[in-house]
Amino acid sequence: MAASALNGCQSLVDQSYQPNVSPSANPQIVSEVQKNDPRAQMGAREHPRIVASYGGEYKDAKTERLVARIAGALTSVSENPQQSYRITILNSPAINAFALPGGYLYVTRGLLALADDASEVAAVLSHEMAHVTANHGIERQKREEAEVIASRVVAEVLSSDIAGKQALARGKLRLAAFSRQQELQADEIGIRTLGQAGYDPYAAARFLDAMEAYSRFMSANSDVDQSLDFLSSHPSTPQRIDLARDHAREFGEDGKVGDKGRDYYLDGVDGLLYGDSPEEGYVRGQTFLHGGLGIRFDVPPDFRIDNKVEAVLATGPGDIAIRFDGVADSQNQSLTNYISSGWVTGLDTSTIKPMTINGMEAATARASADRWDFDVTVIRDKSQIFRFLTAVPKGSPALEQTADTLRASFRHITSSEAASLKPLRVRVLTVKPGDTITTLASRMMGTDRKLDLFKLINALQTGASIAPGDRVKIIAE
Repeated sequence: MAASALNGCQSLVDQSYQPNVSPSANPQIVSEVQKNDPRAQMGAREHPRIVASYGGEYKDAKTERLVARIAGALTSVSENPQQSYRITILNSPAINAFALPGGYLYVTRGLLALADDASEVAAVLSHEMAHVTANHGIERQKREEAEVIASRVVAEVLSSDIAGKQALARGKLRLAAFSRQQELQADEIGIRTLGQAGYDPYAAARFLDAMEAYSRFMSANSDVDQSLDFLSSHPSTPQRIDLARDHAREFGEDGKVGDKGRDYYLDGVDGLLYGDSPEEGYVRGQTFLHGGLGIRFDVPPDFRIDNKVEAVLATGPGDIAIRFDGVADSQNQSLTNYISSGWVTGLDTSTIKPMTINGMEAATARASADRWDFDVTVIRDKSQIFRFLTAVPKGSPALEQTADTLRASFRHITSSEAASLKPLRVRVLTVKPGDTITTLASRMMGTDRKLDLFKLINALQTGASIAPGDRVKIIAE
């Protein structure tokens, strides 16, 4: 039908007319423009690894439009308006943003949840754009080979090193760390871009303060691995914050210059996923639950669960560590054969024994390496093999007890448990008469420090107050 309609249209015009303007057979798309740019090639090479280490891309049209709006305003006044950028929102609760050579910019949904307005996100993005336009990544490239070698070494000892994955994650992002001088230079360029774009130039200093406060909030739990967070690669100091305010003063007095963009920012992050994503499962106290996989287990009291992209990690008293992950059961071999197939270093084959865990086929074994004793437990469920690796200091009597708790609690979740699993999200509320900071904070979910986190995500200082009509963020289902 389409072909005959087009033929009919052509018969109505002069057949002798030969158009001399036609679509290009080689359109100028970003990847084509940057094809021969070594900086872009470096960014393109690292991009899949970065995205994978942060749980993939966060896809949400409203949030993507918000970030694109902010980035567009900055690009038009940046040091190099011809520089094209590829901005990726990472599906991670970590607070981070960084750049790779060639215009690859990244911001996590965790950072978007913490930021109080558009100008704060603009401050972060303009800082990262400054790294790109100042070619800081080329200087950093010299360290890449050494980093690749270090990562390979970590990967090779992974099965005997409970901290291996964390070390590997840190290594992946060491390429995104700049020198102190480069950071200060990016601050200066970024704040100039921020002010020229019409945003509040004081947002840079304000958000550095906010991230410092968040870091203190998180460091109250010493078990949390912050290697993937912004301040681990962008160290903040009082001097740096003071310099940021000095640069901002060139545009005018604090509070009297630039747009914060708070209302449209809150509209853009309302409903933003917060904390664990459904694809990674949920941590609820001492319990890990995964609706998609249909499984759950508990860790002992006083243990803390850290739900990473590549595995669930848990740490407890006495340097006890637990790693849980799953692999596809492609060969359908016996689990006793699977345990001895070479993926466990220091395995004592005489300890391998089959068992049943809550109706599921399983097997266990012991291993030793370096300073650690390990319990290895594998469980088959449908087409998956789930793996627990429990590590204790050599000779610790806690190994059996810890592994028993994991095994006894591992089971399928019920349909009602699955139905009750809902992700936490940023919810934007309008303050009503009678609402107080305390009453609104009491509605927060997913934290036992509700008031502290409520103040953090709403940039409320000590002694601050709220009034009817104000808009605030809470974390809720």
